[in-house]
Amino acid sequence: MPGQSLPPTIFHMLEKNLGENIRVILESSYGFEGRLTAVTREPPGIWLSDAEAVIMRATIAQPIPQVASREERSEIFVHLNSVQRIEILHTPSHR
Repeated sequence: MPGQSLPPTIFHMLEKNLGENIRVILESSYGFEGRLTAVTREPPGIWLSDAEAVIMRATIAQPIPQVASREERSEIFVHLNSVQRIEILHTPSHR
């Protein structure tokens, strides 16, 4: 169909956010935070620099998981097949 553009893929969306700080959730209580430095298609994955492993905790009073602890990891490759969710972390603006 002429004039229609293809919807963006996950790779396009990730490449648009290169250089941003992201949180990659691998399971409900574990993931990584770091700066998105590269996106690869073969194998499908992302590279994080200044990465930290994060442990997430949720309680009845606070049902949205919050970071409970961190551990430095430097650089890390995360295969996209193991990712449940990716969050772009925005720094709060100072007004």
